[in-house]
Amino acid sequence: MGKKGKKYREAAKLVDREHLYDPTEAVEISKKTATANFDETVEVHIRLGVDSRHADQQVRGAVVLPHGTGKTVRVLVFAKGEKITEAENAGADYVGGEELVAKIQGENWFDFDVVVATPDMMSVVGKLGRLLGPKGLMPNPKSGTVTFDLERAIKEIKAGKVEYRLDKANIIHVPIGKVSFEEGKLIDNFRTLLDAVIKAKPAASKGQYLKSVTMATTMGPGIKINPAKVME
Repeated sequence: MGKKGKKYREAAKLVDREHLYDPTEAVEISKKTATANFDETVEVHIRLGVDSRHADQQVRGAVVLPHGTGKTVRVLVFAKGEKITEAENAGADYVGGEELVAKIQGENWFDFDVVVATPDMMSVVGKLGRLLGPKGLMPNPKSGTVTFDLERAIKEIKAGKVEYRLDKANIIHVPIGKVSFEEGKLIDNFRTLLDAVIKAKPAASKGQYLKSVTMATTMGPGIKINPAKVME
């Protein structure tokens, strides 16, 4: 592991690695530990007491953060007929069908952040499974990105809808805003995310569900949050 820079080491001194903070303290400290010369993203990492290898213990979904993420999200939509106009009017950045498949396959084009598709276009989108899947871009009904209600889907994404899903280590990684956000807005976004993850607890999950909750900025140290106080 590479040696940490001077700024990181100084920021790390502000964090007691043995202490479990409440969310308000974590947000306050995260803003102090952000030393980069750009508006860092505030991220939350949640380790769950589930086993993602089992289908009945998967945790995946999406939630609209009340204050957005601070990021401009580029939306690509696969649609046909009247749905093309609906998508364009709703603010989609790119809309199309087979021609977009060819562009992605032939040009390795990925100038988009979210992919939405109508159900009748999934046979077309399926051709991109090996390209979109590893990047977490494949449309999925559980995250609301496979739908005929394109207007709603696109507007929610643009307003700050984020997807959460387990990685192989049973950890969820989600951005909740920027360091420049007011503390109250970051807290609102944090609570909204945690509420969604808690409600998504699988029936097959036994024992402690929230194993650990950590907040960090893009370049800053992790700040451990007391799982028992995440909604306070």
